[in-house]
Amino acid sequence: MIGFPLAEKAALVAILRRRPRVPRVADLLAEHGSAARLFSQLEGAESARPRLFTDEGTGMQALLDQATSDVARWEAEGTQVISVLDPAYPENLAAVHDRPPLIFVSGRLEPRDMQSVAVIGSRIASEQGSASARAIAGHLARRGYTVVSGLAAGIDREAHTAAMAANGRTVAVIGTGLERCYPRENAALQSRIAQDGAVVSRFWPSDPPRRQSFPMRNAVMSGMALATVVVEAGPKSGARIQARQALAHGRPVFLLESAMRHAWARDLARRPATYLVTAPHEITDALARLGGAALVPRGSDADRP
Repeated sequence: MIGFPLAEKAALVAILRRRPRVPRVADLLAEHGSAARLFSQLEGAESARPRLFTDEGTGMQALLDQATSDVARWEAEGTQVISVLDPAYPENLAAVHDRPPLIFVSGRLEPRDMQSVAVIGSRIASEQGSASARAIAGHLARRGYTVVSGLAAGIDREAHTAAMAANGRTVAVIGTGLERCYPRENAALQSRIAQDGAVVSRFWPSDPPRRQSFPMRNAVMSGMALATVVVEAGPKSGARIQARQALAHGRPVFLLESAMRHAWARDLARRPATYLVTAPHEITDALARLGGAALVPRGSDADRP
C-alpha cells in the first residue's frame, strides 16, 4: 500500500508552524481536500500582503523545506505523522468537532481501536480506585475492547497495566511530544505500550509537558474512544474535563458510584448519556445496548457475577 504523501504531511506541518492559531485547520483541510492546496493558498495570500520587514528564514517556502526535512527524520526514527486527511487517521477521532489536524503515533493504530473505551481518573489514586481501574480495564480487554488512557500516574497507569496483563490492547494518549515522558517513572511503560499497542500525541515530538496541554490531550482521548469511564476524580481533575468533553462529542460517560461524593459528579450524572455503574459488566452491557459492542473472545464471561 502506498503511504500518505510526504508532501501533504510537510505542507500541514508548515501551515501549523506558520499559523498555529488559525482556527478550524482540520475543517479547512476537509474543504480543500489537500494540505498542499491549502498551503499554496496561504502562501499566495501572504505574498500579496505588504511586508514591513523581510525575513527569509520565516518565509513559507523555508518553512516547507524545514517541514519536509523534519517529517522525513521523524518517520525514519519510527514516528508516524498522520494528517486528518490520511486514511490512517483514527475514525472515531475524525468524527468529533475539535479533532486535531495532525497526530503523531509511536507503535501502530489498528482498525479494532474503533472499539475502544477510555478509562481515566485521579493521579493520586485510592486503593479502592486502583482496584476498580484494574477490574474495569481487565474486563474491557477480555471483552475485546482497546483500553485507552492518558499514561498519567494513578488510575491511568493501573488501566494500561491491567489491559496488558489481560493480554488485551491498550493505547496511551499523552500530553507531551513522543520524545518525552511525563511522569518520568512511566518511561518503561510508555515504551512497552509503543511496542505492543500505540502511543498517540497531538504535540510536536519534542514538546515538554505544559499545563494547557493536558486538557487538549483529554479531548483527543475522548474523541478516540467510544465512551469514557471515570473511575475516581477530584473537582480539579483532568478526568472531570474529559467527562464533559465526551458528552460534547456525543459519547457516553460512565461514573462509578464512588464518584458521587463530589458535586461535579452529581451534576454530571443528571445529564443525558451519563451512566452510574457499580460493576465492570454494566459498562459493556450498556455499550452493547448502545451499539458499541466489541467482539467477545471465547470464555470472556468468566468475570461476570
